[in-house]
Amino acid sequence: MLGISQRVSWSLKSSSVGRKLTSRYLSTTSQLNTQRDPLCQEYDAIIVGAGHNGLITAAYLQKAGFKTLVLERRHLIGGAAVTEEIIPGYKFSRCSYVLSLLRPTIYKDLELKKHGLKVYIRDSHSFTPLLEEPGPSGRPRSLLLGRNEQETCRQIAQFSKRDAEMYIKYEEKMGAMAEALGPLLDSPPLDVTAVAGGRARDIINNLGALKSVVKAGGMLGKNIAPFYELLTAPMIKILDRWFESEPLKATLATDSVIGAMVTPDTPGSGYVLLHHVMGEIEGIKGGWGYVEGGMGAVSGSIAKAAMEHGATILTEKPVSSIMVNGSNDACGVVLEDGTEVRSKTVFSNATPQVTYLNLVPPGVLPQEFVEEIASVDYKSPVTKINVAVDRLPNFTALPNNRDNTPGPHHTCTIHLNCEATSLINEAYDDAMNGNLPEKPMIEMCIPSSLDPTIAPEGCHVLSLFTQYTPYTLKGLEWNDDTKNLYADKVFDTIESYAPGFKDSVVGRDILPPPDLERIFGLTGGNIFHGAMSLDQLYFTRPVTSSSSYRSPVKGLYLCGSGAHPGGGVMGACGRNAAYVAQTDLKRMAKR
Repeated sequence: MLGISQRVSWSLKSSSVGRKLTSRYLSTTSQLNTQRDPLCQEYDAIIVGAGHNGLITAAYLQKAGFKTLVLERRHLIGGAAVTEEIIPGYKFSRCSYVLSLLRPTIYKDLELKKHGLKVYIRDSHSFTPLLEEPGPSGRPRSLLLGRNEQETCRQIAQFSKRDAEMYIKYEEKMGAMAEALGPLLDSPPLDVTAVAGGRARDIINNLGALKSVVKAGGMLGKNIAPFYELLTAPMIKILDRWFESEPLKATLATDSVIGAMVTPDTPGSGYVLLHHVMGEIEGIKGGWGYVEGGMGAVSGSIAKAAMEHGATILTEKPVSSIMVNGSNDACGVVLEDGTEVRSKTVFSNATPQVTYLNLVPPGVLPQEFVEEIASVDYKSPVTKINVAVDRLPNFTALPNNRDNTPGPHHTCTIHLNCEATSLINEAYDDAMNGNLPEKPMIEMCIPSSLDPTIAPEGCHVLSLFTQYTPYTLKGLEWNDDTKNLYADKVFDTIESYAPGFKDSVVGRDILPPPDLERIFGLTGGNIFHGAMSLDQLYFTRPVTSSSSYRSPVKGLYLCGSGAHPGGGVMGACGRNAAYVAQTDLKRMAKR
């Protein structure tokens, strides 16, 4: 098997998916600019980074008539929402891997279906096999949750009839609270300081945010108290009140910790769960799906929408700094090769740390603001492992069909080492001590179970989202030996649930936190561009003094997941930033 560094090097040179994403989605750009070098023109807006939020910002700005340029440092667009053919014939959603949170208004406004976005809806939600002695059925038990309420309740009743009765009520309660957040997601956060100041102009500028707060409060209604508890209490406290069976509680608890260096025992962990159930896809509330062709197709469809309106998107154009004039206004960017590109505004799709501490020249930002940004929490527990296999995993708890075609349990999120919440806590404790977990929490997805375009016939692509792995290890470095040591530990776990798995492996791509940072620009390896804790949400995201997408540098905006409402392939950060900036750009045009 190739070492990780060799596989990555090969993929950057030879990936057919990388070539398709670059040439297919950027061909219009070269046609639009055959007469004039795009780097020699002046723009209304430059977007640093072609992640999905940056592309959405570009699409909305260009659609509104503002000349927009997107500059991406990698060879392909998408940021963390990319498709890469790391192993010949196998197309990986290399970082983000499922779709649900993308705001419905963005689907509609940018006509993403017209631009090629196709999603396979998952009817099953989660599958949790147990490691235990065989029961009356002759095999260990498992828990399969899905859209079919009757079957889901039957599954839960194996462990607790009471839990089966309570589950539908729980889902309804969580769904109602998640839906009430919609108005807050689709609006910039309320600038409390400005409104408290009482200036008429500030109040008028915040009317939209005020309306969204009032609307969300009205939708919550009698759920305001439970909502507050969800935001502040440990998730396990809430789950213990609703349920008694450990497999169900552990399965549900994973949504409260995924991507976060917290446990279900951490106060406020409930919001992370809410963040993962607030999605909607094809009109199905809380639904999740796999994108045909991988997550790069999401970014590709957004890029096509932006270019249809005239935006220019360039790859392999790393930005080294943001230009600031004598009036402390952003006025363009400098590329790593020294090229200067002028613009009226600059939007950064990078993390707050990269944006303000790396790209903005030293001495430009107030020291107090710099200290605030430096204190943002980027701890990440995630190691993502992408795996190519020559056959489906065959779980002892629910064996494969005779023809080896995917069953409902193959199409959803598969939870391993989730028999009890104590296992999640143990893995967390290992990481907090600087160690690799003995029993890592594993979320396995098999997108090729629904999407036939990403793997050879009969073969499959697996996405393993694993926790908890610290950025800095005690006594070890994240070199190839350590990566393979950890991946072997993960594979041994899978083997215990699905014997024969290790023999099916064709190749793997191992991405611990330092690699997620290096390849995708995710500071600390944090997939959300900063922890989704209460002190880093809404009008405190990324920091209390700058939560409106604007920055202390006039004309510089943050449009990535480090801004409100945070991480996930949601797009709200990019859309909201574009709307805020349009007001400023129109004001500039009147001068």
